[in-house]
Amino acid sequence: MAEPRKVGPSIRLPRLKKPTKKGAVSVVVMTFAAALIATMALPAYAFGGGGNFDNGVATDAALSGNQTLVVPDASAALAVSRDNYVAPTTEQLAATREAAAAAVRATEAAAAAEAAAATAKTTGASNNGAFTVNPPSGSYSGAALVAFAEQFVGVVPYGSGASPDTSFGCDGLTQYVFGAFGIYLPRTVSNQAAMGIPIAPEDAQAGDLMIYPIGHVGIYAGDGTMIDSPDWGRFVEHRPVWGSYYFVRIVA
Repeated sequence: MAEPRKVGPSIRLPRLKKPTKKGAVSVVVMTFAAALIATMALPAYAFGGGGNFDNGVATDAALSGNQTLVVPDASAALAVSRDNYVAPTTEQLAATREAAAAAVRATEAAAAAEAAAATAKTTGASNNGAFTVNPPSGSYSGAALVAFAEQFVGVVPYGSGASPDTSFGCDGLTQYVFGAFGIYLPRTVSNQAAMGIPIAPEDAQAGDLMIYPIGHVGIYAGDGTMIDSPDWGRFVEHRPVWGSYYFVRIVA
């Protein structure tokens, strides 16, 4: 008869459970927490002297929520240089700006002065141009010049000449009279006007020229009168001033 087979104790293998949704979420959370801790440890390592940051800077670093780096004031004053070029300092830049502003102010002041001078010249204009207030007297005696011209009144006729031996045009008379006092005046009214200084009527003196825009010139004789060579068929006259004119003083 066969001997019965011995049966040992049975071993019960653990059953593998299928991962649940809750278990997967726990694994993800643990992984994220580990990564976050490692990330936050890096700035502490860097500022703690283990990194490449300056220890002086690290001691002033404040970590509270957002990371804040306090830079020492000395670093702002460091000179920047490269290839033999040194960047200007804050004081040098300020001085350059001030110099540029001063140049602009000087230019504006010069322009304002020039504009003021032009305005004054225009304001002081007489009938056809500017005049000089209180001009200097001529190097000749105005009374003596008028007395010299007086001898030709009613004697020398009007003409195109510049000599009492022939005739006097208006500019020929003034040229001859002033020439007797050593003062050369060119012919034509415009050229003689350009030789002198325009003056205001209240500053006029005997011996000043009277310039008429119509192309006539005479010698002011004082007291509202003049000596001139007027027109064809007439002689040199001493008569009251007339028409539109302005005064010019010859200063030799």
